[in-house]
Amino acid sequence: MAIKTLPSQATRPRHHVRPAARRRMPRLKTVLVAAAAYVIAFVFLFPYVVMLLTSLRSQESLREVSFWPKEWVWSNLANFWTSGLAGNLWVTLKVAGGSTVLVLLVALPAAYYSARHNFRGRTAFLILVLITQMFQPTAMLVGIYREFFQFGLVDSIWSLILVNGGFNLAFAVWILNAYFASIPRELEEAAFIDGNGRFGALFRITLPLAMPGVITALIFTFIAAWNEFVVALTLTTTPENQPLTVALNSFIGQYQVDWQNLFAGSVIATIPVIVLFALIERKVVGGLTAGSIK
Repeated sequence: MAIKTLPSQATRPRHHVRPAARRRMPRLKTVLVAAAAYVIAFVFLFPYVVMLLTSLRSQESLREVSFWPKEWVWSNLANFWTSGLAGNLWVTLKVAGGSTVLVLLVALPAAYYSARHNFRGRTAFLILVLITQMFQPTAMLVGIYREFFQFGLVDSIWSLILVNGGFNLAFAVWILNAYFASIPRELEEAAFIDGNGRFGALFRITLPLAMPGVITALIFTFIAAWNEFVVALTLTTTPENQPLTVALNSFIGQYQVDWQNLFAGSVIATIPVIVLFALIERKVVGGLTAGSIK
């Protein structure tokens, strides 16, 4: 009987060791796209940089040619809280928050029902909602003012909440309708089998899955109400009831503009929106792409 012997280490075949792969250089197309992205970002961010630097200048250094301030006046930002504008910032928060809550309370059931039921006139309803998005508040200022004047709501925060909520409702309905339509109905049917009713399936299954769409409607409504100026300027007359966008107009005089304090207030007014958008930016992107892939 022949005994097979194992090959010695010297006779064993050696595996070929591949040299380390060289790091590939980025393609020209990738470099051009990245360069274009940086240029676009610079174009959009440069005005904010100028606004921040101007808010830290003194009155005497506003006409200086230098880009960077020679003297950093941080007290301009502190003057915002002592000038009474903190109350106007609180009004803006109430108007934006109230408009957002109102839009979600109306848009959620409307979008859910139109996405789950093929009722008669469904297409006409969605088209009508889209048509209302085409109207601008400035084109109906006279009618809006007369309507709120008859109801005694002029110079009231409630009038601003109703107007901002009404003009942002169409966008929220369309976003939420697309997101609800992208969620399979079988998930709700499984919840019905488990003993959940319509509202139980909505709040336990559908609504958590549709949260990116809800957050998208929330952030866009909040930003639109936060930045609104023309309607607030028309419907409010008392300085204490004016939102911050209108109150900042007090720094613009007939013969002189208080640029450093105007920009300091603008910087403070921009920070809450930037922070809010940065916290939920990923879900906003997911909500905007809802319904595009099925």
